[in-house]
Amino acid sequence: MRLAALTTFLLLVIALPLAGWIALARTRIRFLAEALIALPLVLPPTVLGFYLLVGLGPTTALGRTVTAMLGHTLAFSFTGLVVGSVLYSLPFAVQPIVAGLRAVDPVFLEAAATLGASPIRRYLRIAMPLAKGSILTAAVLTFTHTVGEFGVVLMLGGSIPGRTKTLSIALYNLVENGDFASASHLALLLMGFSTLALVLLYMRPSSRRTRAVT
Repeated sequence: MRLAALTTFLLLVIALPLAGWIALARTRIRFLAEALIALPLVLPPTVLGFYLLVGLGPTTALGRTVTAMLGHTLAFSFTGLVVGSVLYSLPFAVQPIVAGLRAVDPVFLEAAATLGASPIRRYLRIAMPLAKGSILTAAVLTFTHTVGEFGVVLMLGGSIPGRTKTLSIALYNLVENGDFASASHLALLLMGFSTLALVLLYMRPSSRRTRAVT
């Protein structure tokens, strides 16, 4: 849960300006950025975990620099899990916000521009409030996806109790040890948590429509 909360916070900080640039900019480079951001959706998580493990290890210049700064390698550490989770969950944070920003009527932004509002002010005061539902969706999807992530965290962090052992890895260990009763309880907990989060998320638009009709 600590990993999911920190990953969600960091990704919202990263995704809000990045999604604004993708949705509102007029440069062709944004298509390349969208493709790179969406890559974790089609890339096996073990592949991303492997490249992070190698790239952030002591055999590369980047890995040695990070080790010198932190005093330890990112591999098999909680910090490494955060880095891997941020990269792997990036599309779950960026894509919903991009969709919400693209749904904002450009008339509002153009009107603000004629009144002298700067691009940053238009984004912060108009676009973001109108896309707040998509921002909430991004936060929920990022959190639940990080809770259930397995491949990247296993490759990058292993299964060290109290440091890198997440719920999904704990479930895998229980099955591997033949403790199917405990594994069933943990699996039901994860399924129930994810289902509840999505139900609460999808209830919001329905409740607003109901109030509008009444």
